[in-house]
Amino acid sequence: MSKAKIIIDKDYQLASVDKNIFGSFIEHLGRAVYSGIYEPGHPLADENGFRTDVLELVKELGVTIVRYPGGNFVSGYNWVDGIGPKGSRPRRLDLAWKSIETNEFGIDEFADWCKKAGAEIMAAVNLGTGTPQDAGNMLEYCNYPGGSYWSDLRIKNGHREPHAIKTWCLGNEMDGPWQICHLEADDYGKKARETAKIMKWVDPEVKLVVSGSSGPGMPTFPEWDRTVLEYTYEQADYISLHRYYENLGDNDDFLASFVDMDRFIRSVTATADYVKARTRSKKTMMLSFDEWNVWYMKKVQIPEWQQAPAILEDRYSLLDALVVGGLIITLLNNADRVRMAALAQLVNVIAPIFTERGGRVIRQTTFYPFAMAAKYAKGMVMHPLVHCATEGTKSYEAAPFVHTAAIYNEETLELNLFMLHRGRDTTELELDFRSFGKLSMQEHSILDGPDLDAINDFEHPERVKPRKAQTGTGEGSIFKIQIPAYSWNMLRFKIEK
Repeated sequence: MSKAKIIIDKDYQLASVDKNIFGSFIEHLGRAVYSGIYEPGHPLADENGFRTDVLELVKELGVTIVRYPGGNFVSGYNWVDGIGPKGSRPRRLDLAWKSIETNEFGIDEFADWCKKAGAEIMAAVNLGTGTPQDAGNMLEYCNYPGGSYWSDLRIKNGHREPHAIKTWCLGNEMDGPWQICHLEADDYGKKARETAKIMKWVDPEVKLVVSGSSGPGMPTFPEWDRTVLEYTYEQADYISLHRYYENLGDNDDFLASFVDMDRFIRSVTATADYVKARTRSKKTMMLSFDEWNVWYMKKVQIPEWQQAPAILEDRYSLLDALVVGGLIITLLNNADRVRMAALAQLVNVIAPIFTERGGRVIRQTTFYPFAMAAKYAKGMVMHPLVHCATEGTKSYEAAPFVHTAAIYNEETLELNLFMLHRGRDTTELELDFRSFGKLSMQEHSILDGPDLDAINDFEHPERVKPRKAQTGTGEGSIFKIQIPAYSWNMLRFKIEK
């Protein structure tokens, strides 16, 4: 049996967890909207056509903010198509995903849905085919109280109160040649800067996210980020990061994906800090990791010109859930700079929630690590000192077998640990909380199983789910716990006064 030790000291603090790290994403893509969150005629649909069974799982998942409406979709989207009487809204060709968009669901419906889901909105404006003025008009429609053309149109459309959307993305993945009206860095930087000026004149309280590199493998990374920030540093509040992972046939390499995510975050942070120094700014740029997940992109086949086709519907395994858990830990451990994030996506499309048209809904395996962290990762992220074995993989020279985040909640007197164990054997873990006084262990939840390829489906919706384990041995500030092979763990402790 291998051994590991983690020491956590109360004085070694990183940053508080921003609740918006636990965001997600709904794009007009596949069945994310239609038969995902919205399905009029479903037995459990409410008066607005929102699936209440999905809403309940979204609340259970703990999502705090949802990015909308894209994604690649937004770069060709005219938001005006999605407002007004539904019978008069135009059907359009969605060039991003080669689908038919009915526009039955738009920004007003999404704002109503978010209120029911208890989530804030991270709206995206079209900086592909769209103009800075279009973005200003959309913001005016959503946020201005009344007495102007666009705000009065919102009121006419049945929403007297403003939607009060305070977070806005200035386009999506504009570094990507696949993007509709892709721009070079200088051109995007200038367009984003002018858009930001208009939007902050309309509503000075909005927070703006500029499009960073859509992945560290882009040939323009990190030069794109540097150029864009040099144009927008004083107008923007965040720069975005996007990254997806898939198993290319090596489980050990896949389980170490968190190493890549951490490197990506640190590279963007360093680039932003360089621009801060060069522009002599007093502001520190924050990061919005507003697309991340496991995504098996090699399997993508898109049928052309269907309405809400069943595409990108990855069925996630226990192994995928462990990787997602490791990525969540990395986001938490970078909470000083990553202040927002969005698991892409929320329903059906590479998502933790999966539905049948007209039928049931289930939690995918990836639902569980996200939900547990969203519920209990509240407070201050600590700097844990981890002593454990490391091992190189195909992509990484050395990756630890124990990857952990520790959160201290001073208000509730809780110390909660989230841990990915990618080792092949059980590890005896010693926890040393030397400066916290006396603690008692409240819970040890484990996501593991004999089959890393096991999935949840409609016949076996709970084949993979967390189990409760014995709470280990120890008292005071020292505990010894058995951590099973290939597992994601949540350890919760109560600090005695």
